[in-house]
Formats: sequence, structure tokens, C-alpha cells
Amino acid sequence: MKKNIIITAAFLCTTLLIAGGNVAAKMSDVVAIPSQHCKAKMVYKDKAQKLLWQDQAYTDAENGAFKNNRSLGKAGTYIHAIRYCERLQYGGYADWRLPTADELVTVHREEGQSFIYHRDNDFWSSTPATEGRYYVVFPADAQQYARGKRQSNYIRCVRCMHGQAKGHKEETKLPFRTR
Repeated sequence: MKKNIIITAAFLCTTLLIAGGNVAAKMSDVVAIPSQHCKAKMVYKDKAQKLLWQDQAYTDAENGAFKNNRSLGKAGTYIHAIRYCERLQYGGYADWRLPTADELVTVHREEGQSFIYHRDNDFWSSTPATEGRYYVVFPADAQQYARGKRQSNYIRCVRCMHGQAKGHKEETKLPFRTR
């Protein structure tokens, strides 16, 4: 009988400890999630080359377009890349263009990663290679490779820092990194 009382008392004590006893449960306060997207729009200012580079997050849909040889946003065919940069309104500017192969090679030759939002795949350039092919630059080795214009590659637009939109000050309102 004594053994049963000890086992019952131990069971009740354990149950009260696990359940928290008589302590009133207090839920932690709910923290509001900011509505602002956590991936900021950025530009990379290459002072040596006097270029301003688009540095914007790549979406899952753009990554899918690249992998499936489709065109969407910052990924697609050569013609899509030219049109995307010509139509881009970013950082208060509308004079973006597809970079040359030499510009891409120069920015990727620097030690470390110049861009916050980067990809380890080819980027289109505006430089023609051979009939129907254009150069892309692979960021890891900063080398040029000829690709067919119907192939999907990533896109990063550039603009000259001295070119200004009418009535627009040179300083962009977007955060930027410099070399």
C-alpha cells in the first residue's frame, strides 16, 4: 500500500511539473511582419568604369525561365535581354542597356563578388560573336562564350553614370555599393 501511495505521489508531482502546475499560460505577443519586401533594390556603382549596374534580386520565376529556356524578367533569350534593358525603369533612370562583353568581363574580374544578387550562370552581352550568336560572360571565370540568341541566359543591365534623365540628379535614391 505504501508503495502505491509513493508511485501515485510521484506521478502527480511529475504531471504537475510537466503541465506547469497552477501557472497561468501567457502567450507571447504577436509581432507584425513588415509589409516591405526584405530584398531591397540595389545598384552597383563602378567608379573606375563610370558605370551603374542593376543589382536586383532574381525571382523563382526568373530562375525557372532560365532553366527551362524561356524568357521572363531578368532571364531569357538575346532579343528578350535587349528589350528588357531598353524598357527598364530602375533607380530613377530609363536609359539602361545590355552591357558589352568587355564591361561584363571587367566587373567580374574583380576579386570577390561585386553584386549582392548574383548568379553562377552566363549573362548576356550585346557583343556579337558569329552569325546568330552573341557573347555571354560566365561570372566565375570572367570568360566570354558564344551562345545562340535563342538560348536563355541571365540579364543584368548597365548605364553610363554620366548619362542623365532630363531634370534628374546623378545620385540615385536606391542603396548602392561601390568598388
